Amino acid sequence: LGYLERALGVAGTILGKYRNRIESFELVPSSGGVFEFSVNGELVYSKKATGLHADPDLLVAEMERFVG
Repeated sequence: LGYLERALGVAGTILGKYRNRIESFELVPSSGGVFEFSVNGELVYSKKATGLHADPDLLVAEMERFVG
């Protein structure tokens, strides 16, 4: 999959589970395959730092810390 499709897939997974508890959600395009995931300004995952694609299940699990 391309980067846009991956980002949309992760967004869909998160919104599917937390849509009633998320006040806002933003995808910010960038270049070079950079994918960073932040919640309330706190960086939760960075593809740039790890070199690996984000696992949607991992990001959903991380969301539990913020929205319970």
